Amino acid sequence: MEPSSNRRRLYQVWKGSNRFACGGRLIFGPDVGSIFLSMILITGPLIALCCQVIVKITKKDASGHTDLSGNNILGLPVLIVTVLLGIANLTFLLLTSSRDPGIVPRNSRPPEAEEVFDATSASTEWVNAASPHLRLPRTKDVIVNGYTVKVKYCDTCLLYRPPRTSHCSICNNCVQKFDHHCPWVGQCIGLRNYRFFYMFISTSTFLCFYVFVLSWLNIIKERSNHHNSILKSMSGEVLSLVLIVYTFIAVWFVGGLTVFHTYLMSTNQTTYENFRYRYDKKENPYNKGVLRNVKDVFFSKMPPSLNKFRSWVTEEMPETVPITPHTAAAINNVATKEKLDLELGYKGGMAPNMPHILQGLDYSAIENNLNLKEREMDLPEPFVFSATPPRDNLESQESDEGCRKEQQSVSFQNHAMQ
Repeated sequence: MEPSSNRRRLYQVWKGSNRFACGGRLIFGPDVGSIFLSMILITGPLIALCCQVIVKITKKDASGHTDLSGNNILGLPVLIVTVLLGIANLTFLLLTSSRDPGIVPRNSRPPEAEEVFDATSASTEWVNAASPHLRLPRTKDVIVNGYTVKVKYCDTCLLYRPPRTSHCSICNNCVQKFDHHCPWVGQCIGLRNYRFFYMFISTSTFLCFYVFVLSWLNIIKERSNHHNSILKSMSGEVLSLVLIVYTFIAVWFVGGLTVFHTYLMSTNQTTYENFRYRYDKKENPYNKGVLRNVKDVFFSKMPPSLNKFRSWVTEEMPETVPITPHTAAAINNVATKEKLDLELGYKGGMAPNMPHILQGLDYSAIENNLNLKEREMDLPEPFVFSATPPRDNLESQESDEGCRKEQQSVSFQNHAMQ
């Protein structure tokens, strides 16, 4: 049965900043183009090394025969291992970049206040949620392994984030066990792709050491053909020298990243938690010991995605409300109250901790003053009159003055006769 016109796939109406491929089967971040740069940085030195190996194993000796004895450091086994390592590294890169990192589905409307309100964990800050009648605590308390952890309300996804969940401003999604957004893979690193990310950076580090050591061994091996001089051997093996410099620079980045994430994994932390909360100053409620922490990353069952991006959904059409004079007046009244609330330091109703003596006051006079000031600001500039009045005005003033003098004279004569 053909779907109706207002039904579309979930990935087609997705409100995040993600990009999809293969009909919603692959999900990437908005900066997916960066993975092509990462691929170039990875495959470039590997292709150079493979070309060098092929030249070595196809090089003919003095008798004109191809040297396949394996005396060269860069032999056929090196070529096979290099290709396999490169394929594995690129596979981990794509698995990290094209998977759902653990996106939490957003709600279409805020939760009900009575469902989340708890007097023991009420926050002094309140969520407006675009409704002056909806009062939700900004945070609430949940118990994790016997520890009390505060979870925050997400204004974008309209939900209370599960523990260890944070909102990525780049992908515009709440991600479970959010670690960071990696620009090199163009994707968030979270619950469902962290193990692949760790394997990607660790194999990249191993490749740097691998190429670095093989290039040095090749230079040392070729020293015998350059009068036992390392400098002359370097000048004869320029490609190996370039690979040495390249991998030496790259290993500081990927190697340092691997060491840092090895520490985070062994202590069951995320990059976001390490930079923000500093568990070295307080107890980490998620730390289970080194062995169990490593087991959770590599040997635990991968949780399923919370989103079915290929499922059919009904696209919600925006409701149109006719604008009447009464509706326009109500909108202007709400806008004035919004401005007043912002100036008083809160928005969408009285502040919860405002003294009761202030809550009963009438603020209509303040609103009227604000409206009066706005009207005065909208008035045009006053006219500037000439210092010399017009001739018509002068003649009228003179006639009025003559009438007044004549009336005063008649009144004086009547008084004298009396």
